[in-house]
Amino acid sequence: MIHTMLVIDQISEGYVILITGLIIVFSALLILSLFFKFGLPVLLYIYKIITKGPDKKIKDIPVKADEKFTGEIAAAISVAVHLYLHEQHDNENAVLTIKQARKLYSPWSSKIYGIQNRL
Repeated sequence: MIHTMLVIDQISEGYVILITGLIIVFSALLILSLFFKFGLPVLLYIYKIITKGPDKKIKDIPVKADEKFTGEIAAAISVAVHLYLHEQHDNENAVLTIKQARKLYSPWSSKIYGIQNRL
């Protein structure tokens, strides 16, 4: 009689833990989905108001010409970038030397002590 009562109590405890866990997980998923659906756009709108940055398109941004930037400066920059990207590093010897490592005998890897014992 006492044994059956303990088993019933353990089963009912298991159901309580199961239901509590499911409620926690699904409520967390519901809260996260509501936050991403409604909370995040509100936060982004508030951020946009705080920064007061109107949206600009590329065609609306005026191009400012610098009178001091000449073709000679552009050529010097492009040559420097080209030399940097195509710079040859130290010429190393491309010969590989492979030395065979001597393996010590180990009875753990020996095939004569296999698991199968055939008679």
